[in-house]
Amino acid sequence: MAFATINKGSSYFNPVLYTGTGATNARTGIGFQPDWTWIKCRNTTDWHILTDAVRGATKTIYSNSTAAETTQAQALQSFNTDGFTLGTSTEVNTNANTYVAWNWLGANTTASNTSGTITSTVSANTTSGFSIATGTFAAVSSQTVGHGLGVTPSMYIMKIRNTTENWVVYHKSLGATQAILLNSTNGASSNIGYFNNTSPTSSVVSFGSYFNSTNTFVVYSFAEIKGFSKFGSYTGNGSADGTFVYTGFKPAFLMVKRTDASGDNWFLYDNKRPGYNLTVNRLYPNLSNSEDSNADYGYDLLSNGFKVRTSNTGWNASGGTYIYAAFASNPFVTSGGIPVTAR
Repeated sequence: MAFATINKGSSYFNPVLYTGTGATNARTGIGFQPDWTWIKCRNTTDWHILTDAVRGATKTIYSNSTAAETTQAQALQSFNTDGFTLGTSTEVNTNANTYVAWNWLGANTTASNTSGTITSTVSANTTSGFSIATGTFAAVSSQTVGHGLGVTPSMYIMKIRNTTENWVVYHKSLGATQAILLNSTNGASSNIGYFNNTSPTSSVVSFGSYFNSTNTFVVYSFAEIKGFSKFGSYTGNGSADGTFVYTGFKPAFLMVKRTDASGDNWFLYDNKRPGYNLTVNRLYPNLSNSEDSNADYGYDLLSNGFKVRTSNTGWNASGGTYIYAAFASNPFVTSGGIPVTAR
């Protein structure tokens, strides 16, 4: 069995829970200085707030909306050595409201990347396979953006920043001829205008004629790292005793979307919110809804993967196709060859 390269997933990705104060709120205990923080209120309806260090603290985009980037001086105000500081924004810090923040470590610095036809500004962590790239599209029908990972991404998510536009997702299980939208319930669609029917490489990701205006953008790219991250698909069996998916680690984060039909939400689970196992507490990246804990719909998050525990078609239609993205709390087998379950 090949060993993991990352023994402690929480050194690179870590979800944290907190309660709002209504006043300046410095959150610590993440274990690193995040480069990307995604916040969602759990107990009431509110938008997802996504902030990264490349665009800059206070620059907010919203996974559940096509809205352009806004500057929110009282939302996430700074990224700190062990967390972040929040202002008084009600979306991230209403007194007594409960929140989850999903945090990724980048490079904690930026570099200019000229690998693509567009010069990008990049924060890339090659150990964990995560990068953030920003730049400006040109008025041409085909262009590429350097991601800085040195290996081919398995998934990337792009959002136009300066105007209203969908979130466009590339996933290796769909390939470059299909895209899916993070802010939508639509299934996967074929459109050469999204990715120019061109797969990503170890240096660049590609975009087609749909993005032929001089708009600013951000791209979040993820390469699969053994024992830390996994991007794949599964086929539903229509049974409450659903499909088991091997990841090689215990998931700390699991995001799933049905791709062969429209009408189903994206679902997001993690290992910090209550409900283990059966893990039922979920949020919806494409919706502003509060956390849902209906016990009829969930997964088991296991030491080496996850198992579907519902026959609902959003998760497990017979013959249905689903993509997922998962990040680890710890690998099934460490870099020293020691099974975590043996400890």
